[in-house]
Amino acid sequence: MENFRRIIQNNRAWAAAMKDNDPEFFSRRADGQTPHFLYIGCADSRVPANVVTGTEPGELFVHRNIANLVLPSDLNAMSVLQYAVEVLDVKHVIVTGHYGCGGVKAAMGTDSYGLVDHWLGHIRNVVRWNKRELEAIEDPQRRFDRAVELNVLEQIYHLSETPVVQNAWAKGRRPLLHGLVYDIREGFLRELVVGVDSQEAADQIAQLRRSGVPAGPPPSSYARDALGGSEDGGADALADAIAARVLARIEGRGGNGSRK
Repeated sequence: MENFRRIIQNNRAWAAAMKDNDPEFFSRRADGQTPHFLYIGCADSRVPANVVTGTEPGELFVHRNIANLVLPSDLNAMSVLQYAVEVLDVKHVIVTGHYGCGGVKAAMGTDSYGLVDHWLGHIRNVVRWNKRELEAIEDPQRRFDRAVELNVLEQIYHLSETPVVQNAWAKGRRPLLHGLVYDIREGFLRELVVGVDSQEAADQIAQLRRSGVPAGPPPSSYARDALGGSEDGGADALADAIAARVLARIEGRGGNGSRK
């Protein structure tokens, strides 16, 4: 109970200090919130959203999960996204990963972790789709770091595909999507991709990935090569089928990502 009591005591001290510095601090926020940002980050205890961004209560609308995933099947994340974009009218959606992410590290290995393996499977797809690039990186730490970056970029692409974001863009190119990585060793946020404001811009992330740079689903043949030529991949085969459809749309717009 000692650690728990410390939390309560710290809260009392923090509230008192905030009121001493600004007597209206809490009353100004009591009637509602108008955040500019939706922050989607990892649940890791070392990456507190308001602390690493230097923001105050009321500035960030926050969703966190293991390895900062954005999945259309995750009703929690999709509900947060819809509320942030359609009700709070946030101007920016930020996906923030971090170096040293335990979820990404687990997904890069072959060990089984029980229930969480269902969640890690989405990250394992990112690792598998980028097998050639990752295996070409000799330094294990740099390979790990790159996998973290690729995972963030993949989530940006997932965001761009959601009906919530698609509908918002159709009405005025808002919100802007940004992908960041927090360097847990130095304390800095690194910009991976910023200002994605249309499907065309998001498709260019996928297009770049085909040459081994950022993310986005690969051609199905690429993934089969990564699996050693196997045609029967179960859930992997389904992911590859989706990837092929996305690629077909990209190629239909031409090499520069613009509509013909």
